[in-house]
Amino acid sequence: MENSRIETIFNDTFSDLKLFYRDTTLPQNLILNYKVGQIIKERGFTDMSYIGGGLSGNLRYLIASSDGRDLSLFNPDSVKTGHYLLSSDIFFKVLDIQNNENKTQVFLLHIPENSIPLFKNSTSNIEEEIIKKAQKRFHEKIDLALIPELQTEDWKERTKAPIGMSENGEMFFDDSKIKLESLKRIEVNQLGKTTEAKKPWWKIWE
Repeated sequence: MENSRIETIFNDTFSDLKLFYRDTTLPQNLILNYKVGQIIKERGFTDMSYIGGGLSGNLRYLIASSDGRDLSLFNPDSVKTGHYLLSSDIFFKVLDIQNNENKTQVFLLHIPENSIPLFKNSTSNIEEEIIKKAQKRFHEKIDLALIPELQTEDWKERTKAPIGMSENGEMFFDDSKIKLESLKRIEVNQLGKTTEAKKPWWKIWE
């Protein structure tokens, strides 16, 4: 793939990237379906919050996306929950999985559908940077107090379902069908250009 095409995809994916939280409780056999580097598809809408407190279940989805819709623009009550929404039929890359006793964080990167082969067959210094920040967030927040607004029956109902699979653990997307190539590592400099230089990309979430 040409560098110009990679740059376009990376700009679409990482520009204006924000972190969102979605906590739930799932059986362990479903949590074990997630693997680092895996591409998953969510059929339904993804409800999530930009407000991050302590983990209210045994699983936290930490979602990095530049395409979340702020529902407070349409519903003032959504301000309380920090409610954002992702559209249906979207794809994520599982960047990282963290465990601490009985709690797990699955870090998902929202990716464009046309970029699936690229993200499956490569890693980048951008991913490495945001993974470190995500891991830090997990360990900083795991024992914080719960956010009361995210403990309501309505919010728990919105966020109880697993992402990328049915309640029975059937994955919505067969990751094994992606054509595999030798894994490549992409370096990106501060201007978003693919390069051999070992400079970090623009800083995220500082």
